Amino acid sequence: MIEIAGLAKSYGATTVLDGIDLTVGEAQIAAVVGPSGAGKSTLARCINLLERPTSGTIAVNGQDLTRLSRRDLRQARRQIGTVFQSANLLRRLTAAQNVALPMRHAGVSDAEIRARVADLLDRVGMLHRANHYPSQLSGGQRQRIGIARGLALQPAVLLSDEATSGLDPDTTRSILDLLTDLRDDLGVTILVITHEMDVVRAIADVVAQLDHGRIIEQGPVADVVRRSDSPLSRALLPMPPVPADAGLRPWSVRYQHEQVSPVWLAKAGRELDTDIAVLAALVEAAGETRVGRLTLGLDPRLDDRRVIEVLAKHGVVAEPVDRAVLRPVPAAAHEEGVA
Repeated sequence: MIEIAGLAKSYGATTVLDGIDLTVGEAQIAAVVGPSGAGKSTLARCINLLERPTSGTIAVNGQDLTRLSRRDLRQARRQIGTVFQSANLLRRLTAAQNVALPMRHAGVSDAEIRARVADLLDRVGMLHRANHYPSQLSGGQRQRIGIARGLALQPAVLLSDEATSGLDPDTTRSILDLLTDLRDDLGVTILVITHEMDVVRAIADVVAQLDHGRIIEQGPVADVVRRSDSPLSRALLPMPPVPADAGLRPWSVRYQHEQVSPVWLAKAGRELDTDIAVLAALVEAAGETRVGRLTLGLDPRLDDRRVIEVLAKHGVVAEPVDRAVLRPVPAAAHEEGVA
């Protein structure tokens, strides 16, 4: 578990992190997103105390790392493994030797090192490459070795700093599947630093958006998509371009409730007594629920308020694309009998 409170980091007069509050639960995967220069990598370096925060606290499993002596901090850092963007393997060491390196520095016995290296390489599917050097491995294979090395000291937390950046889609998917398996099998808490929204949708339980050193939005991924039409929400679930259709009026629709019936569209069409065209749609799983955005084409003669009310009953928020004057009627209003 990671608990960050009031975290700030400055370099002279330049403030890079400004009052960060972030909690990641045990065995959760959290993603921190944001543009270049937002402070993402600085945050990662502060969490593993490669950079000392200017102020604030960072606790891992209840232990405040910012208050530890240098000696105690060296021991506490074993709780945090890190996977870097380019894996950062030592090119003159084999895959097995790279994985063994943190254990050798920590004074682990040779017998235990051999056993743990074999187990870790097997876990990441790289046991057959144990004696290969980094130059003999693909980018995805190097990242798998980097993940195994990050787990060498059996950490409670794994930091992944742009670990899938530059990898092809299939390799990225395999790395994300591996991280999810590690979370499920080992109970490791994982913090993913990324700018790739596909990565967030694929594996994250919670997401935080960092901008100019501050977290401007955070929460469970599904909740962020459902509760607002913020830039983060739209980035997490982007809509494809809407094809022109002069005969239909386009409507923007967003899943709002946790449980939306798979046949809601057919039911809404019957209640409105009209055909509903799906002009564009993206519906995906986020954890155990589904999130979605759609652009629907409706008969322009339909009453706007009626459309909004009917769709709201099915757990979705809707508003016309061409003139967003009417606001979606809050779901709570319908639950209280206001229709």
